[in-house]
Amino acid sequence: MTVVTEVEAAPARHGLLRYAATKAGGALLSIAMVVVATFFLFRLLPGDPVRALAQGRNMTPEQLDLERARLGLDRSIPEQFLHFVGQTLRFDLGTSYEYKRPVLDLIGDRIWPTLLLTGTALVMAVSLGIWQGARAGWKPGSRFDKFSTAISLVLWSVPTFWLGLLLLMVFAAGVGPIPGVFPTRGIASVDAPDGFGYVLDVAQHMVLPCLTLVAVVYAQYLLVMRSSVLDEVGQDYITTARAKGLRDDDIRRRHAVPNALLPTVTLVFMRIGFVVGGAVTVEAIFSWPGLGQLFYEAIRVPDFTLMQGTFLLITVSVILMNTLADVIYHVLDPRVRSV
Repeated sequence: MTVVTEVEAAPARHGLLRYAATKAGGALLSIAMVVVATFFLFRLLPGDPVRALAQGRNMTPEQLDLERARLGLDRSIPEQFLHFVGQTLRFDLGTSYEYKRPVLDLIGDRIWPTLLLTGTALVMAVSLGIWQGARAGWKPGSRFDKFSTAISLVLWSVPTFWLGLLLLMVFAAGVGPIPGVFPTRGIASVDAPDGFGYVLDVAQHMVLPCLTLVAVVYAQYLLVMRSSVLDEVGQDYITTARAKGLRDDDIRRRHAVPNALLPTVTLVFMRIGFVVGGAVTVEAIFSWPGLGQLFYEAIRVPDFTLMQGTFLLITVSVILMNTLADVIYHVLDPRVRSV
């Protein structure tokens, strides 16, 4: 019996390895294309980094040329590209024009606030979307289904920056109709206490940006979960469970929801890739000191090395998470496994 099981399991393992290797190869190809696109994309932006950095300083044309040579911008585009590729292969993202610090150090400083904000928002959006989607799909056409689906679609269609600005107008101290309830800028107050008081202060600062992120993305999980549950409702095992006298809540929780989670799991892993990049619009509006705000500051200069480093990190994270989602889905769902 054991020998037969091992023999039968070997092709499945080999199929999984082939599938994972194929996906990994596709991911490497995508990353290579991203490296090329990252370099040339930002060179199309208007503006001269040297002149932008020289604002407010009386610099002669000779001094500007020296600064341009120091930054490597006096080289031809092919030379700059080869230099960028060589640095990237050595995991060196260069030095920021504006901050005069290694890009990796800047990313290391800013990534934790981004993970805190967007990670918290992801957990809340997934939990809310799965809960509402499961209930809405189990009883389609009910008041709960119509209300939750309508609200989620309205919020999903609202531009992120508009919702963020609206919350700022409502809660901004001295301006909004509900002033001072929640902080509207930064990650912590200047006079924030130490210990648990600091944790509470950071939590207060997270409320508005986190609410903005959750409101505009949770509809994706709700709609996918609702559709998956609707597909499961008509399955024979649901009819059998009801014939056995099981309660509807137990059938939904123990049978329908676990089977309907597969598409949502794939969507969650895809969104995890965006967690690293954060939300540029939200972080810029609420002055949240994360990668999104760093990327926004780099665009204003423009700081080519900083833009390239942050954009490369974001896109590579998305590619890797999408690849991992495909492999995990292949493992969880036998219907998509290779023969």
